Amino acid sequence: MSVLLWIVAASFVGGVLSVLCAALFALNARAHWVSGLVSYAIGALLGAVFLEILPEAFKLGSNYAAISGTILVGILLFFTLEKLLIWRHCHHDHCEAHEPVEPHAHGRSGSMIMVGNTFHNFVDGIIIAAAFLVDVQLGIATALAIIAHEIPQEVGDFMILLHSGYSKSQALLLNLVSSFATLLGGVLAYFALESMQSVVPNLLALAAASMIYVAVADLIPGLHKRTRLRDTIEQVVLIALGVSSIFLVNLTVGA
Repeated sequence: MSVLLWIVAASFVGGVLSVLCAALFALNARAHWVSGLVSYAIGALLGAVFLEILPEAFKLGSNYAAISGTILVGILLFFTLEKLLIWRHCHHDHCEAHEPVEPHAHGRSGSMIMVGNTFHNFVDGIIIAAAFLVDVQLGIATALAIIAHEIPQEVGDFMILLHSGYSKSQALLLNLVSSFATLLGGVLAYFALESMQSVVPNLLALAAASMIYVAVADLIPGLHKRTRLRDTIEQVVLIALGVSSIFLVNLTVGA
């Protein structure tokens, strides 16, 4: 199968699959499932970064300092972008980023969530394309990690849309349309990066920064809200399972 076909398949299936799984969780309101999925997603993200993406970036690039610097700049960049998004939602003492959304607020949180989610999906497509252009094994591991962290995020987006007054069918349709941005980003990146192979190591480093930031800054803090020993053990096991799944993908595809 050609690299372009791999990118199209991973972007399309990954986008649609994450939305459908998120809809299943959101509509059935299985909060415990979502919490477990977050732990798994953390492991998958960190496993993809440290077992696949960074080793490939360092192997392809000769300037290790530049790659490390890109990771640092990327983490700071994603922190700044997230702060700007939070600031955009906050007005005086009322902050939509942290409080429940008022029903029927179609023009506010619901639309903002979809704009942000569409851009995020587009970037995910670029990351998937960059990984597949290096190696199919790296592409599959990266796509798996992205799908794993997209599902809990999509659940949150789905719930915000429902609370904003959208019907279940409207929320599902909007999320499905938004997911096609992943395919668009992947295809555009394929044609752009084919003639710009020199930037691939730095793009992989930026992808690693994105995944590290999402795992450490966005997902892990939520796990600390569950302090029981049983919850902690469950989280550690599921994180290890996420890392192991990336390791097994490497063994299976690389065999």
